[in-house]
Order: sequence, then C-alpha cells, then structure tokens
Amino acid sequence: MNWFDVGPDRVRLLKDGKEAFPAMLDAIRHAKREVLMEMYWISADKCGTPFLEAMTERAKAGVRVRVVWDPIGSLSTNASWWNALTQAGGEVVEYHGLGGFAKDLELGRLERRDHRKLVVVDGETGFVGGINLSCEWLPKDRGGGGWRDDAIEVRGPTSADLRSLFYETWRRVTRTRVRDVPAFPRARTRPVWVLANNWRRRRGIRREYVYRIRHAAKSVDIANSYFIPDLRVRSALAKAVTRGARVRILVPEHGDVPLVQYAVEALFDRFLKQGIEVYTLGGPMLHSKTAVIDDFATVGSYNLDERSWRKNLEANVAVEDAAFAAHVRASFEEDVSHATRIDLATWQGRGTLRRGLEAMSFAMRKLW
Repeated sequence: MNWFDVGPDRVRLLKDGKEAFPAMLDAIRHAKREVLMEMYWISADKCGTPFLEAMTERAKAGVRVRVVWDPIGSLSTNASWWNALTQAGGEVVEYHGLGGFAKDLELGRLERRDHRKLVVVDGETGFVGGINLSCEWLPKDRGGGGWRDDAIEVRGPTSADLRSLFYETWRRVTRTRVRDVPAFPRARTRPVWVLANNWRRRRGIRREYVYRIRHAAKSVDIANSYFIPDLRVRSALAKAVTRGARVRILVPEHGDVPLVQYAVEALFDRFLKQGIEVYTLGGPMLHSKTAVIDDFATVGSYNLDERSWRKNLEANVAVEDAAFAAHVRASFEEDVSHATRIDLATWQGRGTLRRGLEAMSFAMRKLW
C-alpha cells in the first residue's frame, strides 16, 4: 500500500476490505479528538461490529463520535444496534429515516439516500470509497464475499474538507450548527480535492467526469459497478476515442442486481461499435467506482448512473498526479488481466430474450 505525497496531502489506494478495514479501524482506535462516519451500508455482523466496538471504546474515552447512517442501505440493521455507542456518549442519526418519512409524508425522501462511505478521524485522516461495512467486503478466507472494491486514504488538509462535508450532512439532518467547522470549499485549491454530490451541487462529480473525459489525450479507464451513463457522458467517451484516446470500461460479469446488470449490458453494442473496449470481471462482485483519465484519478462512492447523479449524496476524492494515476492504473490493469474482453461479433449473437431484458431494463433506468 504505497503512499504518495501530492501537494500538502499524502494519499494511498486501498484495495478491497482486506486493506481498507484494518486501516480504517486503526485510525479509529487511535483517535484523540473526533471520529466521524457517514455510511450507506453498515451491517450488524462480524464486519460492522468491530467498527461499532472501536467507536464505542473511543466515545467512552471522551472522544467525540458522530455517525450518520442510511437505514435503507443498512436495511438489515436495527436502530437499537447502536445503543452501546449512544450510551457511551456517541451521537448517531439516521439519514431520511423511515420514521421521519412516515411522519412528514415526504414521499421523495425515500428516493434520496446517503450513499457515501466516509470516515474522518481528528480532521487529519480521511477515507472515501465504495467499500461498505458489511460481510460482502470481508475476504473470502474470513467468511466474507470477497467483493472487489477500492477506497482512498488521505492525510492532510483534504481530510479537513471531508470533515466539512460530513458536517454539511450533520447540520442538515440534526438541524444544529457546529462551531469552528469551515465551510466546504466551493472550488479546487490543491492537487487533491473532494468531489461531492449534495443538496446544492447534485451534478458536481458528473461534471468533473465529463470535463476530464472531454480533455483526455491518451487514456480513459473506468471501473464501475453500475455503469449506465447518460447521453452526455456516452458522447464524451465516443469523442475521446475519435481523438485517439484508448477508452476502457470494466464492469461486473454478474452484478448483484439483475435488472441493473441488464441495463449496463444494454450499452455494450453501442460502446463496442464506437471503439470503446468493454471488459467484464468474473468472480466476486466488482463494486469499484474508480477512474483514471490521463494523470487524473478519482475514487469514491459515485456510480455513473441516474441515482448517483440525481438522487444520492455521494463523495469522491480526486487526485491530479502522474505517479498516483500510474499506480491506480496498474491496479486497473491487474483487474483487466483477470477479466473477459467483450467481442462485438460474439456479443451480437446473444438471444432475443436477453436483448429484450436489456432493452426493458435500460428503459427503466431512471426509476431506480
């Protein structure tokens, strides 16, 4: 797990739960002042429980611990599971909880979810990625699903920006203000920065994707679990190929949501005809949301689909640095070496039923 010094920050790529979980737990266990967690999916299992225990121990030691969790993403986890932490002095709030949904009769709330996977410790160390705290991300040799995923660890001023982003959500959900928290920056000031979809900037991450793809000179490599980009992104990818850039897309061979997988595959024909290379990774579920475009890399929770664009709170970290981009690209190359490249002639031989399922799923993509 190589560290890279990029401006005033240090960053490293964490692959899978095998690398991410120990790093996150170590940071939490050594927290001196504050632990912040914003998590879409946390399970009351042998993955989630060590995090609960670590935060509870820190709360007992007088460390401020605050958690925002999504009860839809964490549907199997009961709110009472957090009792040990709250009794120790930690603060835990639901994002658009079902109780509030029923009380306020705001039907749109059910659609708007907090899809982030964010941990910030002492305002100095931050983690962002696609990795949730559930057994699906535990290694297979520990009884988990071994899902393939990425996270990024940041140490430095960008961690303070992640802290500010957390407190935007905290203030929104709790309707309380926290003193001495700088506003989340509206513009990039360093070669490592935070991309966020929130209430005012629903399209921020997508906008960065479009900009980077439109300016790609050499390569565009995207690993994405639910890759159903809108027309503007698809057009940018096609034009990148015509400029001479190599464009590669890596998606799961078998997604965890069949209708979404069919919608992803509905785009294969047009991608292949445009010269975009498509690869599918077999084995455990590919859940990454990672891209490398020339010397730019981004890792986070953002899927290139309708939900991430318009409905979810999302967070990515972006890094503009040749050495780090080369490192992330090497990880992408390793995944591609184990993947199957889709051949146009072979793909066009699939059956009529399969084509119908793809067309139906793609037509429904805005409903999910």
